[in-house]
Amino acid sequence: MELQSLTLLVDILDAGNLSQAARNLKMTRANVSYHLNQLEKSVGAQLVRRTTRRVEPTEVGLRLYAHGLAIQNEMRAARETITTLGQGLQGRVGLSVPSGYGQLVMSDWLIDFKRLYPFIVLEVRFENRVDDLIREDIDIAIRVMPEPPPTLVARDLGQVRYMACASRAYAAEHGLPATPEALRSAPLITAGVVGRQLRLSAYQGAQREEVMLEPTLISEHFPFLRQGILAGLGVGLVPDYVVQDAVASGEVLTTLDEWRLSIFGTQMYLLYMPQRHQTRAVRTCIDYLLARARPQTLATSI
Repeated sequence: MELQSLTLLVDILDAGNLSQAARNLKMTRANVSYHLNQLEKSVGAQLVRRTTRRVEPTEVGLRLYAHGLAIQNEMRAARETITTLGQGLQGRVGLSVPSGYGQLVMSDWLIDFKRLYPFIVLEVRFENRVDDLIREDIDIAIRVMPEPPPTLVARDLGQVRYMACASRAYAAEHGLPATPEALRSAPLITAGVVGRQLRLSAYQGAQREEVMLEPTLISEHFPFLRQGILAGLGVGLVPDYVVQDAVASGEVLTTLDEWRLSIFGTQMYLLYMPQRHQTRAVRTCIDYLLARARPQTLATSI
């Protein structure tokens, strides 16, 4: 059994199919398939089940995957030790952050992190899909969701508070919804899936209401939604960090403050793959983000 073939098995299963593994490794698909076949012959057992789109490990393949992953992680740790010997903290961190929270809140954190660790290459993607962590170039993801996927390690970053709000000019002309149900008749500005109805959950003590909404301005880009709210285009249903400065200045007014509102979940998590090797740079970034998020969590809960 060759070490290269064993680690290749890890690359194939992580990629999900032979074609993607070949692209990641800059090899031909035929070459990847050949090395996999040679490994299966040396083991004397089938290691993966091939379908038209994916490969799935057999029981033997899963056990060899664990060994191959441990070897890969040790090799990466050894390389990191050698390359950073006598130097400042180096490495690369692939970070995926929500488009709104990432830009409006985390941008300052990440700039401060880069000042602290100038030799770390920080690659930041502003996106909202959970499956991005499957890609090898993403080490850490920040996401808002009801519950984290069981396949990922999740660190709790605290609650996200949604608020119903509108510009002072809009409120003066149209008034503000007094109940969750009244949101149905207001021009609503929020995130969502275009063409699908949006479900709002509202909680007040033991009372719970669900309201199906049809927004008139929809986007995953929260800075754009903020512009729409400030322009008086309707009632915003957004996380508090999107407009908290405008609320503090009185430019934006809130309503339904006695209700706890939820659209996509109210919990924010830091996510990473459980078995993927974490360099010192990645571990440092995780600790840094957890520390920066704690004051935000305390401020939100007070």
